[in-house]
Parts: sequence; structure tokens; C-alpha cells
Amino acid sequence: MLTGRSPSAHVDRVRPDVAVVGAGPIGLAVAWRCAARGLRVTVHDPAPGSGASSVAAGMLSPVAEAYFGERELTGLLVESAARWPGFAAELAEATGATLGYRTEGTLMVGLTGDDLAEARRLWAYQQSLGLPVTPLRPSELRTHEPALAPRVRGGALAPTDHQVDPRLLVPALRTAAERAGAVLVPGVVRRLADLDAAVTVVAAGCGAAALTGLPVRPVKGQVVRLRAPDGGPPGFRHVIRGYADGEHVYLVPRDTGEVVVGATVEERGDTTVSAGAVLRLLRAAVELMPELAEYDLVETVAGRRPGTPDNAPILGALPGRPDVLAATGHHRHGIVLTPVTADLIADLVTGGVPDPLLAPFRPDRFTARADSADASAAGVADAANQRTEEESWS
Repeated sequence: MLTGRSPSAHVDRVRPDVAVVGAGPIGLAVAWRCAARGLRVTVHDPAPGSGASSVAAGMLSPVAEAYFGERELTGLLVESAARWPGFAAELAEATGATLGYRTEGTLMVGLTGDDLAEARRLWAYQQSLGLPVTPLRPSELRTHEPALAPRVRGGALAPTDHQVDPRLLVPALRTAAERAGAVLVPGVVRRLADLDAAVTVVAAGCGAAALTGLPVRPVKGQVVRLRAPDGGPPGFRHVIRGYADGEHVYLVPRDTGEVVVGATVEERGDTTVSAGAVLRLLRAAVELMPELAEYDLVETVAGRRPGTPDNAPILGALPGRPDVLAATGHHRHGIVLTPVTADLIADLVTGGVPDPLLAPFRPDRFTARADSADASAAGVADAANQRTEEESWS
């Protein structure tokens, strides 16, 4: 367990208490929380804020992102989203920065009858978890957002699904961490052994795989950014998450006039932008919100989400390495999970006892599954060998 030092305490000016690898939102938030508790913190990253967060839309969507088979992840998303209002207020007070934090809620819509049927199946599941989902008729949808296409067949409101702008969030977190005493160290970390710290936190996104051996893989996502004409605000206020002729798309309006349209999900590790992906995203976006056809196209970009085999983050100490903590593998959920990840990891650094919330997301869960799979395979092999032996005696 690490504890903060008072100004009069003996200070080792060389060795940090905590070395954080990765200066995205997760790494910077962990650094801020640890430094605020009086720990000496270094943050290692050659290009802070240049990873997945620079492409992310910043949706805080525990409801709309609640999918079948991910109940434990949904619980963590809900917990972290509940911490976001306080987290945003604290960060704004610490830095004076604007975060683009907005609370209008999210509209989930279906363009065609088939789209609506698929969406309703998911909404029913979300409601079964006790999540706030309010179905809306087409007329009710257009009361909320008159600019929606007349073809939209129906939808639902998730009032607690909010948004923040990651391109404002990351600089604010860096400022907060540095003001609390964290030191940013530029450069690539190639081996954890090169870091001389009491505790190392690996928050390196896709780079965590090479450093730790954890099963983190890149999942490519392509995003389009538009801007409302004449510098005005977008013609809608809610985040729109829609199904349009089988294509899933989201539309995120910013106070600046920007609209983020995304995002593809591709099992690839490159960051090239393809014409086909841009076409699919824009076609679906305009089908749902026709006025977007008149917006300026200002950016097309691709990034790499850190995915895991079960789509859930990896949080906690590496097997046999209590001095190395993982905070990675957040896949689509890095922004919404920033507050709870930072709190849980900082608590683990200073308290040494894992919070029960961490239990489903421990790094050793993949080792346990592999061992179970190996045991099952061995059992099948033994049974097959026994059958062969029995057959040879018959």
C-alpha cells in the first residue's frame, strides 16, 4: 500500500511512487487521482492524447451500450456514468476548462420496420435490466428532434446517456494531473523493467499487449466529422443512435457546431480511411437526419480501440505481479469508464485491497478460462482415448 507524503516527510527525489504508462484519458485520470493523494507520479507517453480518445465521440451511454451477454460490463458502465457529473464538475473546477459535457440525453431510433424490430429487441433487454428506456412514437420523436427524417418509424429516449468532448477532456485531465504534481515524461516505454517505480499502471491501450502479454487487440473504427453551415449550432440537440437500413450509426452534436458521425467496427489494426466506410456512415446519417447533407465535411479519421476477448476492460494486478496494475482494454467504453477506472485503480494503489467492482475484470480471468479450456480439452482427449481402448477390446 502506498500513502501520500506530507511536505515534512523524507522524500526520495528519484524514485516515483507510481509510473503510469499511457497519457490518454484513463492514464491521465489515474495520474490525477494518485497525485491528488500525495503520491509521486510520472506519466510516460511519447504523444499524449493521440490514441483512441482523439477519434472517440465521447458518448456516455451505459443504456444504449447495454448489450446481450454483457451484464457485468453494463453494471460498471452504469456506475461510472453516475460518477460523471461529479467528475466533470471537479475537473472543471480544478482546471477552469470547458469539457463539452452535455446532458440532453440520447434518442435511439429505427428508420425502417426491420430496423425498429431489431432496436425494440435490444430496448426490451435494456428495460429488463431496469435501465431507463422510454419508447416513443414517431410524432413523439419529432417533438424532441423535429429535424429527424419523416421516414423514421419509432424510437426510444435514454435520458441518462450523456456526452463529453474527448478532445477537450484529455487536455483538461493533463492540466489537472500536472497541477496535482504528476510529471509527464515523453518517450516510448518498451519494457516495464525500465520503469523504476513502486507501482506501475499500464494504461497504454493497444500497446498494453506488448508490455504485459494481456489479450488486447486493435479494433479499427472510422469516424466522420461534419460542421453546421455558417458557423451555427447543429439543428438537433440529442445524441442520435440509429439503425438505418441495417446500418448502425451515431450522430453526436457539439456546442461548437461539429457533428461526429460514427463509427465502424473492424477487426483490423490499420488507421487508413476507406471511401466505402465514409459512404456507409454518411448515407445512414443523412437517412436519419436529412439536413446533414448540407453540412461541411471537415474530417475523416480512423483509430484503434483496445479490444479484449469479452469486450470488457482489464483492471487490476497482473498475475504474480502486485506491483503492476492494468487499466486497459476499454474497447468502445474508454470515455464513459474514465471516472470509475481512475477511482478503482487509485484506491488499489493506495489501499492494496481490490474493490469488489473489479472482480469481473481482473487480468487473470483470461488465464482461468484458458486453464478451464485446457482441462476440458484434456477431458475430451481422455474420454476419446478410453473409447479407443474399449473399442480395441471389443
